[in-house]
Amino acid sequence: MAISSHDLDQDGLIVGVSPERFRAVAMPLLFDHLNAQCEGTIAVNRQARIVWINDKYAEKVGIRDPRSVLGKEIEEVLPASRLREVVESGQPSMLDLMAFGSEHFVVTRIPLRDEDGTLVGALGFVLFDRARHLKPLMAKYNSLQSQLLATQNELAKARRARYTIAGFIGASAAASEVKRQARRAAQLDATVLLRGETGTGKELLAQGIHNLSPRANGPFVAVNVAAIPETLVEAELFGTAPGAFTGADRKARIGKFEVANGGTLFLDEIGDLPLPLQAKLLRVLQEQEVEPLGSNQVKPLNVRVIAATHIDLEAKVAAGQFRDDLYYRLNVLALQVPPLRQRREDIPALVEYLLDDIANRSGLAPMELTPAALALLGAQAWKGNVRELRNLLERAQLDTDGPLLDVAQLQPLLAAPSAPLLATPAASPAPQEVAPPAEESLQPLAQSIAAAERRALQHALATCNGNRRRAASELGISRASLYSKLQQHGLSAREQ
Repeated sequence: MAISSHDLDQDGLIVGVSPERFRAVAMPLLFDHLNAQCEGTIAVNRQARIVWINDKYAEKVGIRDPRSVLGKEIEEVLPASRLREVVESGQPSMLDLMAFGSEHFVVTRIPLRDEDGTLVGALGFVLFDRARHLKPLMAKYNSLQSQLLATQNELAKARRARYTIAGFIGASAAASEVKRQARRAAQLDATVLLRGETGTGKELLAQGIHNLSPRANGPFVAVNVAAIPETLVEAELFGTAPGAFTGADRKARIGKFEVANGGTLFLDEIGDLPLPLQAKLLRVLQEQEVEPLGSNQVKPLNVRVIAATHIDLEAKVAAGQFRDDLYYRLNVLALQVPPLRQRREDIPALVEYLLDDIANRSGLAPMELTPAALALLGAQAWKGNVRELRNLLERAQLDTDGPLLDVAQLQPLLAAPSAPLLATPAASPAPQEVAPPAEESLQPLAQSIAAAERRALQHALATCNGNRRRAASELGISRASLYSKLQQHGLSAREQ
């Protein structure tokens, strides 16, 4: 059958032409069109070395002479290029965003094969400069990038320590000493162990130490070990590999040690760390590297640990409930945070600060205490320390209409006011039959041992009239051990 002239186009393509002929004619046309319309074209060989780059691409990325980059590895010229991946996999990357400096290019990458189908290289095209032809897509991309940045900034802000050492309110000798020790600890990048009763301000001091240290610009991450179920402590602290256990995420989950990398990790209630995990914590502290649960890979770390406890770790070590090697590793710099009853002269300043803070948070007018009410607060035992004091003041403000808090408003809120400390001298009461002591509630062994040790120290100091050398001899311990135990229990040499 004869072929008419209208069956031919300007390039000589015949209707019904064979696939081979079509490719031979169409491919050069396609390349010429892309090369002309695109913002740049580049080609690499099997080794991902540049074999050709057009003038537009060279000018776009600041190359004066295109021949100067021939033979160079693609990443030397375009660090974000993925042409090497295309060469190695043989799979195209049809649409992607590639960063170059402050700009983003929309690119496509295709593998190059010879007539036998052998992979010989890859070709990359910059489809759009600055993605101006993809405005809707780029607008959404930029919006998501902005949201991500804002979220990251908020997360970083949440992980900053809020308090300074000056935030530990008080000018008493006990408060001044612990603040002096905290400032010294801030300059040393060693592990710190904060000891003291609950509610004394251990986390506040930990944040203050972090904020005064060279790590102040890094994250501050706080973890209450006692608040985490025992089965989840390892994953929470050290992270998990993908699918590490049944129900685990398919993606890896980083632990708190990695979150705190470059900063400080505060481990509150460290005495409640399960015994099997204490060896792993010890290794992290010694080697500064972490191995996530279910992973064989170790990750380097740069984390300072500040630990805190309200229990007697020595008693737990003696009972076999806490590793002695971990105890020594944690107890490098030990700070004893004094309870409120040992710094009663700080109560007026604390009350003033707490009332102002409560007013700021609640939006209510600040309240004041009468001298009698302040004296009443100063006479309490405060087993819950500053936390208990704050709780009492918050309840009092909610229950009181006027601007003044008096004894009448506070007395009902106090479970057991310390009346003997407020009582005026009076005649001795008539002898009365002493009621049998109520049955004491059971306490954990560690607390009972700590209380017994405290009583023994007090008795020894009283018997020896405050002579520490003689007290240590009577107790059968060294003077260094006596000093350490006195500090742990917050006892002075003459306290009885």
